[in-house]
Formats: sequence, structure tokens, C-alpha cells
Amino acid sequence: MDSKRQSSWRTHESRVIYDNPWIRVTENRVTQPAGTPGIYGVLHYKNLATGVVVLDEEDHTWLVGQWRYPLGAWSWEIPEGGGDPALPPMESAKRELLEECGLEAEDWQLLQELDLSNSVSDERGFLYLARSPRQVADPEPEDSEDLELWRLPLSEAVEMVHRGEIRDAMSIIGLLRASSFVSS
Repeated sequence: MDSKRQSSWRTHESRVIYDNPWIRVTENRVTQPAGTPGIYGVLHYKNLATGVVVLDEEDHTWLVGQWRYPLGAWSWEIPEGGGDPALPPMESAKRELLEECGLEAEDWQLLQELDLSNSVSDERGFLYLARSPRQVADPEPEDSEDLELWRLPLSEAVEMVHRGEIRDAMSIIGLLRASSFVSS
């Protein structure tokens, strides 16, 4: 596998068509790999995506339930959120775990780095496994969050993935990766 290949795309002009504190959308006038002209829109995320699979001594984890406005649907997910790209991603993951669950953990391990929706965005994600959690505070969700917490066996969360009840990509990847760390 050659990761140093040169791009066959040529960009002629770029213009920002939308910008807010979280995202920027750029429209590019391009020549595509086949040599034909085209446009390509790129969604730039101003934060890094972080997610945490919590695993306690009984091989239980925590899911966060919330209404996802863009989907118009309820979603069960691992604790996750955006982080400042100037900070180490693990710091943002620790903040999310405290904010959403009121938990801190002793042992942290990077599970996976991700490129999310890479056909239209540059969003990057970081998934962590947090072991030996302890309750240190009450959850303090953001104004845009109305959260429900659920502590359950990791094996049950993985079964929810297999039944299609968990659809969030970071949650699916994190739970499946973390399942290889549980005692049998």
C-alpha cells in the first residue's frame, strides 16, 4: 500500500460558502481525476471528535441517550463530543466523560483514530478506552443536550450494535474494539 501517492485532483478556485463557530463549508472548482471539470464541497469541522468507551471492573459500560436534532431521532451512544484541536484529544475525551457522566477514570488507552465521512468532510475522531471509572460529580450537560445515562454490560451494548439499535459510527467502532479487552 502506497500512502505517498500524489493527488490526481486539481483545485482551481476555492470559496467559503458557509461559516459558523463549529463548521466551515468550502466549494472548490476542480479538475477531477478523469480530467473533467467539477465542483467539490468540503465540510471542515473546527473541533476534533472524541469518544470514550468506559469499562468498569464488572465489564459494564455507560451509554448516553439523547435526541439527535439532525437525524430527528433518539440515539444511544458512548460519551462523545467535540474537542479543541489545540489540545490533546484525550483531554477533550476526559472532559466529555466528566461532563456527560460525572465520571473520571484511572486508565486511558487510545482505541482508534478515525476519519469520519471522509468523502465530504475532514472530520477526525479519537476513540478511547477508559478503565476503572469512579463517580466524582453529577453530569453537567450542555444547553443543547438532554441526556439519559445507562450502565449496562459491555456485551449487551455490543449486542445492541449487532441488532442495529446503536447506529452512531464512533459508538459502533468503539464498542466493537473495546469488546476485545473484556475478560471471558
